[in-house]
Amino acid sequence: MRTLSRILLCLAFAATTAKAQTTTHMIGVGKSKILETYLTPEHFSGTGLTYLYIKDTAPTDTLRRWTTTIEHEVDLSKTKDRSGNTSDLEATYNLYWARYYNLQPIDNLRLQFGAAANLRLGGIYNMTSSNNPGQAHASLSIMPSATAAYNFSIGNQHFSARYELNLPLVGVMFSPNYGQSYYEIFCQGNYDHNIVPTTSISAPTFRQMATIDWRFSQSMSLRVGYLGNYMQSKVNNLKSHIYAHRIMIGITRSL
Repeated sequence: MRTLSRILLCLAFAATTAKAQTTTHMIGVGKSKILETYLTPEHFSGTGLTYLYIKDTAPTDTLRRWTTTIEHEVDLSKTKDRSGNTSDLEATYNLYWARYYNLQPIDNLRLQFGAAANLRLGGIYNMTSSNNPGQAHASLSIMPSATAAYNFSIGNQHFSARYELNLPLVGVMFSPNYGQSYYEIFCQGNYDHNIVPTTSISAPTFRQMATIDWRFSQSMSLRVGYLGNYMQSKVNNLKSHIYAHRIMIGITRSL
């Protein structure tokens, strides 16, 4: 009985130490550039805010090769056209679920290769247009993804530099057709190629993030960096892009 208790205790300890999780909360501010030809051919630019939550499952031994990262990203922007007379409001939610294979070619360097599923929901509202003032965005895509993280020290201070890149591959998105109103789609039921398959050519969306962590305690780090999210598409004779450039700051906690 004592032997069985020891075995169960060892298994419980192994289960709790088989993986380590980190959670990150970040906020950012920066430039937003918007084009939505369904509303207007004008280009808009202004300031945007981003909230980013990351939950990362990291390997703690060489046997645990596959890990998962979940990211929730909320973007809000207010932009104006080149004349300054017309404004667009933009809101986007992105959910990223990524599965990675982990490598450690040298000490302190961690490489990840895999794929991310991206669910995107949001829209743009033109504050001065009375005809089709809003455009909804909804898409699901699969993106090849890779990260690199390197740990280093300066004196007795510990740091970690990380880079993440997501590239377009295939997906599906909602879009009205050129000249088609939302009333026709949802009230009259007139389908006109509104669910559109996408590729890296028709929707060359990609995302990158570079950060540096400063570990100021055993379980807490200050994270600063840059987030660039370039969402763009050309379907149903409509062009759309939202370019978000953010300077980010936040706190990372190891669990």
